[in-house]
Amino acid sequence: MSVDKETFVILKDSVTRFVRERLMPAEDTVEEHDVVPDDIVSDMKELGLFGLSIPDEYGGIGLTMAQECEIAFELGQTALAFRSVIGTNVGIGSQGILMDGTEEQKRTYLSRIASGDLIVSFALTEPDSGSDAASIKTRAEKVGDDYVLTGSKRFITNAPRAGAFTLMARTDGPGPGGISAFIVPADLPGISLGKPDQKMGQRGTKTCDVLLDQVRVPSGNVIGGTPGHGFKTAMKVLDRGRLHVSALACGMARRILDESIAYAKQRRQFGQRIGDFQLVQAMLADSQAELIAGWSMVQSVARRYDKKPTGTFDANVSMEASCAKMFTTEMVGRVADRGVQVHGGAGYINEYKVERFYRDVRLLRLYEGTTQIQQLVIGRHLMNAA
Repeated sequence: MSVDKETFVILKDSVTRFVRERLMPAEDTVEEHDVVPDDIVSDMKELGLFGLSIPDEYGGIGLTMAQECEIAFELGQTALAFRSVIGTNVGIGSQGILMDGTEEQKRTYLSRIASGDLIVSFALTEPDSGSDAASIKTRAEKVGDDYVLTGSKRFITNAPRAGAFTLMARTDGPGPGGISAFIVPADLPGISLGKPDQKMGQRGTKTCDVLLDQVRVPSGNVIGGTPGHGFKTAMKVLDRGRLHVSALACGMARRILDESIAYAKQRRQFGQRIGDFQLVQAMLADSQAELIAGWSMVQSVARRYDKKPTGTFDANVSMEASCAKMFTTEMVGRVADRGVQVHGGAGYINEYKVERFYRDVRLLRLYEGTTQIQQLVIGRHLMNAA
């Protein structure tokens, strides 16, 4: 998957303008009303943002991982709720179908996902199964030509908007080998949604529980057509998602640093700009250096990701994706903390956006695998390496 350099430059410039001219001016509206306006969602569809990672043969744009990271960096420079609208279609919702789905499944779903006409969510996490994904309890019992699904999923991004879920359920015994991945239309009888979650930050994003009570799903909706491969599918999907989130974190770090620099230039104390004080400059310098380090890491790992065969698992790349995710999401938390500090008391007031971004970026260290899970992935790889 790739687009030529000239086309990509045009796309990136369009996204940059869209972020600055359309999304940034709407940030306060999203924060106040906790929803991304429908007209902005329509504009996202028109721009092709829902199909960034889906090949053009299925109606998408077909970006490489490195190209996708550049777009995510741009989208990361505004309220993260905007990116969340397209996030599951671009990443964890669609990639399982793209990587492991049958040709019929790809033809049936990917074009509608790429256009944004079908919002698809990734349903793995459960009330008793978060980081320990291999211990999920949602059951899928074979009954004739169908599977009957019973269980519950928690914190499912875009569930209130979703027309379908790529959902993990247990079709066999314990452990990862007993998990299968399903395409589950959201309007099937027996599916209900919990109330929307009230979160610390990222207002405008939509998450809630998904409850399944004897939901009949055709056996043809098992991703890839063969049960027992769902855990492997989920892990492959998460590698790409972790790089996307890493780029997003770098974009938000850039925005927070820009806000901090602008404030340091206009705010005066003791007869001079606060940015002229060396201790303030030190905070800005630390943020700049960490941002450059993080973004360089993301770009490097994304290029290596693109060199492996599409849809395959590479342990080295997976470890490096975890390194990028761990470093960049922790990094943006430090940048946000310094941003509040540069603003002083004003940074604790919601009149200034660093207060909002400080809350928003905290989630980045939790989803797509917590920092501690990334540490385990990296540590185990190092111990098992030849």
